[in-house]
This record gives sequence, structure tokens and C-alpha cells, in this order.
Amino acid sequence: MKIEGIVCAMVTPMDAAQDINLEATRKLVDRLIENGIGGIFILGTNGEFHVLTNEEKLNFAREVVKMVKHRVPVFAGTGGNSTREVIELSRKMEKTGVDALAVITPFLVPISQHELAEHYKKVAASVTLPIFLYNIPKNTGINISPEVAAELADVENICGIKDSSGDINNIEGYIKAGQGKDFVVLSGSDSLILKALKLGAVGAVASTSNLLTKTDVAIFREFKAGNLAEAQKNQDAIEKLRKVSKLATIPSVIKRAVTLSGIDVGDARLPVLPVPEEVNEQVREMLQYYGM
Repeated sequence: MKIEGIVCAMVTPMDAAQDINLEATRKLVDRLIENGIGGIFILGTNGEFHVLTNEEKLNFAREVVKMVKHRVPVFAGTGGNSTREVIELSRKMEKTGVDALAVITPFLVPISQHELAEHYKKVAASVTLPIFLYNIPKNTGINISPEVAAELADVENICGIKDSSGDINNIEGYIKAGQGKDFVVLSGSDSLILKALKLGAVGAVASTSNLLTKTDVAIFREFKAGNLAEAQKNQDAIEKLRKVSKLATIPSVIKRAVTLSGIDVGDARLPVLPVPEEVNEQVREMLQYYGM
């Protein structure tokens, strides 16, 4: 499976009862693909994996796979704190038809780098699907070291890493760790898409692409075409959304923006509350700025 370009860190649409909304999901999937997205990553941080049951995750993955119809690759998050539970979910997720798994580091307890490596090796040995490491230390309290990334890059079905550290040096370390191996790096920080591409990343997993799909896709397209000024112009263009997104708890702002843009993906699941009115006004202003 060749992975490159912009992968959407897709939100999980909810209805008024906070149940998963499959009709809105279908509309969002189709819009993303029509606007050139290179892949869809479900059940990540913006997909609210941490407040969904395993049954919900598996059912959602099955439905998304049906909706996508092999038009783009589908990644599914299966990470958690217990190696046993991650293995169990990953094995079941493999049967849903997704193309790859994304496994976030365990969180809460700061395990050692050796324990982290062993965790990933055991998970990888339990499935045949490609696995992407998912590094987001601000949320988990654990950063995958470049040395461990290099060690894990030698595991046959560990094929890359999504790095959401926000540290370009971290991304560079992973790129060096994967040199000469079948191991790729995706920027998980929307602000670093172009910088990461220049260093050798193959693309990005971007939450902003839920709304600004064409703009994010243009960063990659123009970079590949050698039009660096145009690529930078599109990179700069997503900053308005990024700033507004920080005004309330993830993923409430991006979900509100997508809803106001025409697809009602609902609010985030509790305990995350709907955006307050003052933020809602800034979301509306932001959409006007983008002509939506």
C-alpha cells in the first residue's frame, strides 16, 4: 500500500443524541474524496476515539469502508493503554476491511522506551495489516524516540509514523530513522506540512482537511510540482482555521465549522461541550474569511 499526500483526520459525525450519524458520515466522506483527499484516518484524536466504545469503533469502520469503496485508503485508530486490548481490537479491526491501523502510544503511565517498543512489536505480530505509529506526546505524555522508531521500522508490517509532536526536529529524526527502510513519515501537525515535506515526509494527516480539503491538498500538489511559493501560500492559508480551532476543546471547533459549512456532523461527545457563543461567532467569521 503506497501512502502519500494528505490524509484527513476525519471527525466522527454525531446526531443530537450523541450517537454516530452515518448519513452525515457518508456526506463528509464523499466531499473529502471529491475534493482530492489522499486517504481517510478514522478514530483518531479528532475522531474522538477516546470516548467511543470498541463496538462503536468497529461498526463505524465497517460503514466507512463501505462508503469509501476503495477510492482512497482508510486508516483506523486502534491504540490504547493495554497491549492485550489493543491486540484484541486490532485483530477485529483487521476484519472490517480497513487498509491500515494507526496505533497511538499508551498514555497516562509514562512507560519506558523499551516497554514502548515491545508494546508495538506485540501488536504488529498480532495482525497482518500495515501499522502506523501515532506519536502525540502533548496528549499522551510519551514521545517515541527516533531510536525506537528506527528499531520498529525493521518490523515487517510497521510501515510509518504519524507525528503530531509539533516538533520539526522530531519529524526529521523519524525521517532519518526510516532511511533505507520501508518506513514513511506523515506530519500530524498541520502547521508543519510543507516543512515536513521538504525534509522527506511523504504527506500529512491533517484535521484542517475536514474543512479546507482543497487547500491542504494543494500544499502537497504544489510541492510535488516544484511550485514552492504556491505551496507556501496554501500552507499559510490554513492558519486562520488553526487559530480559531484552539479557542475551544478539540474537536468542537472543527466539528462546528464543518456543520456550518453544510454537513451537520453534530457536537463533540461529552464531556466536551458545544462551542460557546463567542467562539461560534468567530467560527462564522472564519468561514466568511474562507468564502464558505
